[in-house]
Amino acid sequence: MALALTRNRRKRLSMTSLIDVIFLLLLFFMLTSTFSKFTELELTAAASGASGAADRDRLFLSLEENRLLLNGRVVPLADLATALPQQPQDTKPLILISLSNDASAQRLVDILTQLHRLNLSAQVLE
Repeated sequence: MALALTRNRRKRLSMTSLIDVIFLLLLFFMLTSTFSKFTELELTAAASGASGAADRDRLFLSLEENRLLLNGRVVPLADLATALPQQPQDTKPLILISLSNDASAQRLVDILTQLHRLNLSAQVLE
């Protein structure tokens, strides 16, 4: 009695679908990295009792939801650079930023970005 053993033959793998998936993933990651921008902002919180810049002038910036106050005067965000007093580079003032409860994080980032462009250092009050 002879046994007839049949071998299961494997189908050949199709590389086309694997290449398509890899290409689509590569295209997706290339597009998402193109449209994203990364920016670092240095955020310094003022600690109580710290005297890091005792000899520097200080300006007080109060950030609210719909307005910005610089030393008690209402200043539009677009005019912040012109509202700041012009001083030499070595005596730039320290900007103290006070946040109201309704201030958004995006407004804080906008202000910090503008101050960074002007080479001014800022501390966010707790």
